[in-house]
This record gives sequence, C-alpha cells and structure tokens, in this order.
Amino acid sequence: MPHAWLFPRMAAVAHHGGAGTTSAGLRAGVPGIITPGGGDQSAWADLVVKLGVGLRTPGFKSLTAEKLANAIHLAVNDSALRARAAALGEKIRAEKGIARAVEVIERHAAHFRKQF
Repeated sequence: MPHAWLFPRMAAVAHHGGAGTTSAGLRAGVPGIITPGGGDQSAWADLVVKLGVGLRTPGFKSLTAEKLANAIHLAVNDSALRARAAALGEKIRAEKGIARAVEVIERHAAHFRKQF
C-alpha cells in the first residue's frame, strides 16, 4: 500500500522507524509511533519525539501489547500531539521538496556541463 495514499487517512502511524516510513508519516501530518529495530531507526524515533510529533515504544523484544495499546491511545487522543504533527506535515508539504531538489540538481548539472 503506498504510504502517500494510506498515511494521511490514518489517525496515527505505527512503524519500525525507517527513514522512508518516518518521512512519509511526517509528511502525512499524523502522529508516529516508532518501535525501532536497529540501524538508524532509533535516531528517527528520537527525532520524532524531540519534535513532539510522535512516540517511541520499546524495541520489539520488549514491546508488549499493553505498551503498544497505550502508545496508540495517546497518539490518537492527545490533541496537542496531533496538532503539532498536522502543523509539521503542512510545513513539509509546502516545501515542495521534490521540485526544489530538481532545481538544485539541474543547477549543479549545468555548472558541471560548462566545465567539460
């Protein structure tokens, strides 16, 4: 299921904290519930918590149904958390990041073409 279609339709997004999934959740503007499994996932979980737009649960080995249920309940019912997530999602969508990236790449590509 495409994240760009699914996530905006959700009350919260519970996931592993991969860079792509985290960015899709932030862009959707809904709270994230991250259960990191390794690699950079802990850093993304920490960032989501620092931004005040989501929660971090214990790792998979320590996660219980009760802990996950509590995180879901909080993410879905905390109006301040939901408002911060929605506001950040609006900012991210307004950046038009893909168009900006294309602009930067084309400018640098033109610079390199001139050199050769």
